[in-house]
Amino acid sequence: MALLEAIGIGKTYPGGVVANDGVNLVIEPGEVHAVVGENGAGKSTLMKILFGIEQPNAGTLLLDGKPVSFASPRQAIEAGIGMVFQHFSLVPSFSVYENVVMGSEPRNGITFDRKRAVAEVQALSDKFRLKVDPTPPVGTLPVGQQQRVEILKALYRNARVLILDEPTAVLAPQEVQELFVAIRSLVEQGRTVIFIAHKLPEVLEISSRITVMRQGKTVGQVKTSDVTEKSLAAMMVGREVTLRVERKPTDQSERVAEVRDLRVVNARGTEIVAGLSLNVNAGEIVGLVGVEGNGQAELIEAVAGLRGVAGGTIKVANRDVGGASVLERRGLGVASIPEDRIATGLATGATVAENIVATRLDDNRYVRNGLLDLKAIKANATKLIDRFSIRVGGPGSTVGTLSGGNMQKVVVARELSEQPKLLLVNQPTRGVDLGATQFIWRTITDTRDAGAAVLLSSADLSELLALSDRLLVLYRGKIVAAFINTPDLTPETLGTYMLGLSTQTPEEMQVALK
Repeated sequence: MALLEAIGIGKTYPGGVVANDGVNLVIEPGEVHAVVGENGAGKSTLMKILFGIEQPNAGTLLLDGKPVSFASPRQAIEAGIGMVFQHFSLVPSFSVYENVVMGSEPRNGITFDRKRAVAEVQALSDKFRLKVDPTPPVGTLPVGQQQRVEILKALYRNARVLILDEPTAVLAPQEVQELFVAIRSLVEQGRTVIFIAHKLPEVLEISSRITVMRQGKTVGQVKTSDVTEKSLAAMMVGREVTLRVERKPTDQSERVAEVRDLRVVNARGTEIVAGLSLNVNAGEIVGLVGVEGNGQAELIEAVAGLRGVAGGTIKVANRDVGGASVLERRGLGVASIPEDRIATGLATGATVAENIVATRLDDNRYVRNGLLDLKAIKANATKLIDRFSIRVGGPGSTVGTLSGGNMQKVVVARELSEQPKLLLVNQPTRGVDLGATQFIWRTITDTRDAGAAVLLSSADLSELLALSDRLLVLYRGKIVAAFINTPDLTPETLGTYMLGLSTQTPEEMQVALK
C-alpha cells in the first residue's frame, strides 16, 4: 500500500491561473521519490498542498490509504509530514538545539530542560548521520550545516515523510554527497523522502522513482533505473534538449576589466570582498566559483557600480571607474544581468517595451527633445521579442505576467541587444526552465564569441564548467584557486577549494590569473 497518494489534485488561483490540473503522485514507504519539471510545472504548488500551506480545489490526498486534508502545516506535521524549504526559517542568534526544539521544547517541570534538548538533538544527529554540533549559534554555521538543522527540526517532530525542496541548490559538491549519505541513512531507518530538484544527474543518483510534471499535469512516473538524463529532460520539456555549448577560438589579448586589491564591506561592517585582484579579457568568460555568500555577488555589483567599495581600484577599458555612475559605466560598454531579476532587473509593473528601453533613455533613437518615441520603442521591442524568443502577447504586455524564464529573457534582451564590451552576469538561469537555460547559455556564449569580456557568477557548477574559459574560486572574499577550464576539471576538485579545505599557492594560481 502507498504511504502517501495524491489523486487528481487540482489547484486554480484567483484570476484563473491553473497550477495543478489533475495531478497524481504515489509515494511508497522507504523510497527517495524525485519530483521534476520545469519552472511553472506545478511542483511547488503540489508540495505546498501536501504540507498544508495550500488547499486543493479538487482531488484527494491519502495517507496510509485513508483520506486526509491539511488546513495548515501544523496538521501536516502532526500527521508525520515535514518539509525543508530552499530558504531556511532559522533564528541565526539561537543555538542549533534551540532552533531544532523550538515550539516543542522538552520540559523539567515548567522550565526548559536544556540538557535534555542538547542530548536529544545530538542523538538525532548521530542516528541519521546529520553531523552537526548542537551548541553553536546557527548564524555561525555554513549553509550545508544550516540545512541539516532544518532536517533535524523535521525529524525531531517525528516526520515519516520528508519533503526536500531543491536541497542541493546552495551546496558545494562535497556537501551534496554528505546530504546524499544522510538521505540514504534516513531511508535505511524507515523514513521516506520526496526530493524536488532540477539537476538531473543528482536526481538519477539519489532517487529510486521519479514523477515528471509539465504545465501543471503529471506526464509520467518512472523507475530511475529505466531512464537517462536525456530521456528525462525530453519528458520534462516535451522535446529533446541538449545543454551543451561550443566556444569558438577568440582573440583574448585585450584587457577589458581590471580589479586591484578590491575591498567591499557589507551593511554590518564585515569585509565581504577582501583585497581581491583579477583581470577579464575580451573574448573570454571568467567564472566565479564559490558557495553563496563568499563575495561573488558583491564583486559583480561593485564592478557594475551598484555597490560602494571600501578600497582598491576597478578599471574598465583602461579607465578608472571608481567614481563613475552606473550610467557612465554603461557608456563604456558595461552590461549587467543581475541576480534578482524581479527586485533589481525589471520593473514588473511596466511593459516589456518599457523594460527593454529603460537603460537607453538618453538614446535619441527612442527619446527626442525629452519625449519618448513610442513608435520606435514598440518597434525595437517587437524586434527583440522575436530575436530572443520571448513568449509574450506583445510589447505592451506587463512583465509581471511572464514566466520566470521569459522575464529573464527580457533582461537578457535589454542587456545584449547591442554588443557590450564587458558583460556582468549573476545567476543567469536560476529558476529558469531547461528550454530557456539552453537559449541563455547560447546567447552568453555568442556575446563572448563576438569579443565581449564576461564575468559570470553562478551557484550551478555544471553551468560554470559549461560556459567558462577560466574559473576563479572565492572563499571568504579572496581568490583561493584559479583554473584554465579543461575537460578533466571536475566539480569535486573545485569543491575542495570552495569549502576552504585547500588553497593554491600564488605560483599555482598565476597560470590562470592572467
